[in-house]
Amino acid sequence: MHSLGMTIMKDNLRIVFMGSPEFAVASIDALIKDKFNIAGIITAPDKPAGRGQKLESSVVKKYAIKAGISPILQPPNLKDPGFLEELRSLKPDLQVVVAFRMLPEAVWSLPAHGTINLHASLLPQYRGAAPINHAIMNGETETGVTTFFIRHEIDTGNILFQEKVSIGENETAGELHDRLMKAGSVLVVKTVRSIFDGSYKEINQSGLMAKIQELKTAPKISSEDCRINWERPASEIFNFIRGLSPSPAAWYEWTQDNGQKLTIKIYNSVYEKKVHSYKPGTLITDLKKFLKVVCYDGFICITDLQLAGKKRMGIEEFLRGNHDIRELAIFSPQS
Repeated sequence: MHSLGMTIMKDNLRIVFMGSPEFAVASIDALIKDKFNIAGIITAPDKPAGRGQKLESSVVKKYAIKAGISPILQPPNLKDPGFLEELRSLKPDLQVVVAFRMLPEAVWSLPAHGTINLHASLLPQYRGAAPINHAIMNGETETGVTTFFIRHEIDTGNILFQEKVSIGENETAGELHDRLMKAGSVLVVKTVRSIFDGSYKEINQSGLMAKIQELKTAPKISSEDCRINWERPASEIFNFIRGLSPSPAAWYEWTQDNGQKLTIKIYNSVYEKKVHSYKPGTLITDLKKFLKVVCYDGFICITDLQLAGKKRMGIEEFLRGNHDIRELAIFSPQS
């Protein structure tokens, strides 16, 4: 990489921004507020959503339209010659990628000063699609954000900057997402400024990996990956639930004697470490204020949940409208 030096004025530095979800909006907003020139937006194609299956634009596209940024490109295929020609016509000096899909070399190698990516972990730890979820699921107390130059293998390029962020003991993935989004936007601006003035230094990830005893990854999470195993320790299940909240959400399916299934997504819980003689997975409730699930070393007390086909609700509201849960649960008047 080469410094842009001072031959290009800051507001003439042509940045193409790539991203789709909410996590990316804070970064593009921060760049605009810092007076950088966004020469174009690359985001996901509109997709059918909701019961009416109406076409829905990405959050980044909605922001770009509101902010008056153009052009907005939505290529289904990043290798399409027509898209590549449109991208070249934008003459990007630098590309900034936040929460977008994997780029082919023809895209990330296009700008003279490279393509940078914001990742929601302290690389090389938690490379992959779901770093926020996996960090909490693994019980980490610290994570962060990293900017790096994109290379061939995903999340392996030379690191530019990192910022550490602590994880609260009860924090959910959704709450951590919002804090990392803000921290990441600050880091993106810092990174672009450093590329603009040539003050950055690159750190090769291989050197960092040599100092790590266990390299943890963050692969994409499927629905089946979210099924709770009640045989695990209560503390691990607690981390599992908050690491998947609010999306895609931890779940379990109980089967009644008549064969009818009760599928519940759990968004928030409290765990109690306690000696007992119940079988893991057993439900215990007073039908008024609490619903506990048995683990081998304690209980998970559900506080926020969603029954399949119903709205998300607090536990007291759920119990008021679902007394038939008595058929599955052990009734106990004690909390």
